[in-house]
Amino acid sequence: MTNHTLSLAWRLFRHETKRGELTIILLAIILSVASVLSLSLFSERLKSALTEKSAEFIAADRVLDSNKPVDLAWIEKAQQMGLNTAHQTYARSMVFANEQMDLVDLRAADKGYPLKGEVKVAEKPFSPGTAINQLPNSGEAWLESQLFQTLAINIGDSIEVGDKIFKVSKVLTEVPDAGFSVFGGDPKVLISKVDLAATNVEGPGSRVNYSYFFTGEGDVLDEYYDWLEPQLDRELHDWDSIEDDESGIGRAVGRAGKYFLLASLLAIVLAAVSIAVAAQRYSMRHYDPVAIMKTLGAPKKMVQQIYLLQILFITILGLLIGVVLGFLIQQLVVAAIADKVDVSIDVWHWKPLIIAIFTGSVCAILFSLYPLMKLFSVSPLRVLRRDLGANLSSRLIQFVASGGAIFLLMWAYSQNIEVSAILFVSGIILVISLLAMTFGLIWVGRKLGQGKMGAWQLAWARIHRRAMDNSVQLISFAVTIMLLLIVLVMRNDMVQQWQNQLPQGTPNYFLVNISQAQQPNLQQHFADNQVVIEKFYPVVRGRFVAVNDEKVRTAVSKEDPDEQTRGRDGLGREANLTWSNTLQKGTEVVKGKWLGDNDDTDTVAERPYEVSIEQGIAERMDLSLGDKLTFNIGSEIVDLEVTSIRNVNWQSMQPNFFFVIEPRALKSFIPTYISSFNLPTERKADITELMKPFANVTLIDVDARINQLRNIVDQVSLAVEFILVLVLAAGALVLIAQVQASMDERQQELAILRTLGAKGTLIRASVVFEFIIIGVVAGAMAAAATEFSLYMLQTQIFEMPANWHLEYWFIAPIVGALVVGVLGALGCWRLLSLNTSHLLRQMV
Repeated sequence: MTNHTLSLAWRLFRHETKRGELTIILLAIILSVASVLSLSLFSERLKSALTEKSAEFIAADRVLDSNKPVDLAWIEKAQQMGLNTAHQTYARSMVFANEQMDLVDLRAADKGYPLKGEVKVAEKPFSPGTAINQLPNSGEAWLESQLFQTLAINIGDSIEVGDKIFKVSKVLTEVPDAGFSVFGGDPKVLISKVDLAATNVEGPGSRVNYSYFFTGEGDVLDEYYDWLEPQLDRELHDWDSIEDDESGIGRAVGRAGKYFLLASLLAIVLAAVSIAVAAQRYSMRHYDPVAIMKTLGAPKKMVQQIYLLQILFITILGLLIGVVLGFLIQQLVVAAIADKVDVSIDVWHWKPLIIAIFTGSVCAILFSLYPLMKLFSVSPLRVLRRDLGANLSSRLIQFVASGGAIFLLMWAYSQNIEVSAILFVSGIILVISLLAMTFGLIWVGRKLGQGKMGAWQLAWARIHRRAMDNSVQLISFAVTIMLLLIVLVMRNDMVQQWQNQLPQGTPNYFLVNISQAQQPNLQQHFADNQVVIEKFYPVVRGRFVAVNDEKVRTAVSKEDPDEQTRGRDGLGREANLTWSNTLQKGTEVVKGKWLGDNDDTDTVAERPYEVSIEQGIAERMDLSLGDKLTFNIGSEIVDLEVTSIRNVNWQSMQPNFFFVIEPRALKSFIPTYISSFNLPTERKADITELMKPFANVTLIDVDARINQLRNIVDQVSLAVEFILVLVLAAGALVLIAQVQASMDERQQELAILRTLGAKGTLIRASVVFEFIIIGVVAGAMAAAATEFSLYMLQTQIFEMPANWHLEYWFIAPIVGALVVGVLGALGCWRLLSLNTSHLLRQMV
């Protein structure tokens, strides 16, 4: 490349920036970079904030769970790498007081616990807790509220745990890593780690687990895990983060992260479309200059270098402005939601910046490739014959370059081949469908554009005459509408699902161990106090012991490790078994038939007892329809046949069960009952009076966990709103760029129509009708492609039930007509307001 070529390119660049020739492609690159950077940077910062907040639910950034104490060298290595550590031991133990006893979840924590989150305590049972920055002193114990009831004790009394006596000093209301299962464990007792040995609960036959907590920078934690992983035994150890959490909190954060990824991917596609449109217009507007340069003897290589440098200059300028604008947009969004979501702006993430620059560069190059190749192929004869265009007719290069660029960007950004493939294939299906639709419009336009020339006929005639250009517009509009619909519907479905998971009035207290004789009195007592009791569920405890007469492996002690290798995996604990002929709300049968659905009264006594099992446990234990399950209930053996498999919503605050058995199988057993109720926060002080007549009934308080989950969901939902706004803005700019791309040809057409005497009202109405027709078709096709994309995304990526969105089949064409019609009219308004002489002068 010579200095002369560089000088010519720079002079042409300066000249065209003054004339505004490069405005469209510059704005397209700025749009691509700003959209991707603002969305990606905001997503990264928001995800970090949510992960930081959600990490409180496991009391650390990472947790190492173990069935036995780990090598102290592992902890020392973490501390040497600058990580903070803490330790907690869990054991199931009996607690004794006042000749009463109860099985508890004993927790012995060291002074570093919790590394994240807060321990909350109160001075009275069932009272709101306050955060405390210390743990029990040696010789003291903190107990959850229900233990004060079952053990008939007060603050200051003593309890016996193993071989040691403790003074009860506070009511334990909340610990960060309590889990989110309503029936996930026994009431908790928290003591100091230094007192654990004195209790002797770690003796032979005990079931003790150990948790080691770690916090620190993400890359240091990953480096530590790389060092630790080869030494872990998968039978003994489990390394977890909040991303691995399967609770409602973990799922909410995980789905939000996937949504942010999806929104950013769609912003990339929108940016690519806008640059492709801008590059096409730029190329067509420079057919004449290229023809003149070739006529004056400029070699083809020189022409290529000049225009490639134009793209390089405009790309660099677009990248610089786009980075600054994207950063400012992201800062404004963070500031706008600062009082709702704790997003830190002090932490910088390099990945969004790299992706934004990579996106802008790839789009500018690959999406300009085909238009530039057409530009380079312009014949010098165009100087004499203006009807001559580019000689390059094959669009294969354009399809390969454009499609490859989109897929490359999506894959490079997401590192998720599945998400990228779903969106890419959906786009291809939509493009093919729209091409077929274009030929249909050409035929319709030829028929409807005949006869007396009114605004409607003129619009159809223009669609017929500009068939290929309209096909490009149609595809661009439809893809944009489809992507916006995907973002909108996914947002609505996710937020709706989160809100449905915890609606107002969700039970926040659960009653366990209710006897059958207590049911009427308990229900009446609560009714007298204006508290509604939910349904009573019968429960018996049973141990799952065999499948098809093959023994299953249950949890064993440390003294019998060989037992671990014998038999199929079991539950490792007793199961809560219930019975009912009614399918519980929120569950559905995915295989087989519900209990007794096809009963013949003459054969009921002859067939085996039936059981319905939860889908996850069926997959984990390799159970299928027709299997015979054997349970040990009390001193009796009960055989059951699997007749159905259920999908259970574990995120709902309702009692759910792995096994639901037909009633006749357990009629000889005496159950206890489980129920639930909702009590507003302002009535929390009434709990003591409500429970006073029922000392043996255990109360489980999950109000704090529900409020924590609601707080996370509210933050995620608000963040999703702002991401939706950003993507909608990007989509609107793409539509405007597409309308602007057709201005040159429309200017010529309007000049001819005005010269032939067409009235302004006729021309304006025809332009609006044209865009309305294109908008209706684009909206209808986008709705169809959206259904396919959403089905794949919801079932394969977001693990959500797929739903039909029939309302959008009506909304999308209407919105498409309105939006495209308005944008088209606004974009053409300046031309439509010019008189004939002005139009003719601008064409010269």
